[in-house]
Amino acid sequence: MKHGIYNILKAKFLVNEDSVKNWRFIVFLILLAIIMIANTHSYEKKIYQIADLTNEVKELRSEFVDRRSELMKIKMESTVADKMVDKGILPSSVPPKKIKVIKEKSSWDKLWQ
Repeated sequence: MKHGIYNILKAKFLVNEDSVKNWRFIVFLILLAIIMIANTHSYEKKIYQIADLTNEVKELRSEFVDRRSELMKIKMESTVADKMVDKGILPSSVPPKKIKVIKEKSSWDKLWQ
């Protein structure tokens, strides 16, 4: 047991005659570790992108709601009337009437009635 731990500490398993198998396994483990680290970095990068995009969507949504409420306020009849008074245009005191246009039927339409 004492010689086994001693040999591991002295790294004799890397310089023995059959150490090629050990080196292959060590290189495989190193490559696997590098791939895992790269995968973790790309995962974290995507998480940060998602968080940034979520914040941007929230900001844009709140801006949209603000603009929509502004537009509704501007479109109100009282707001438009107040702005037109400054220019000398007053609202009509007579309510509007609906005009109906009766389309004359052509001879072709009369034929198929």
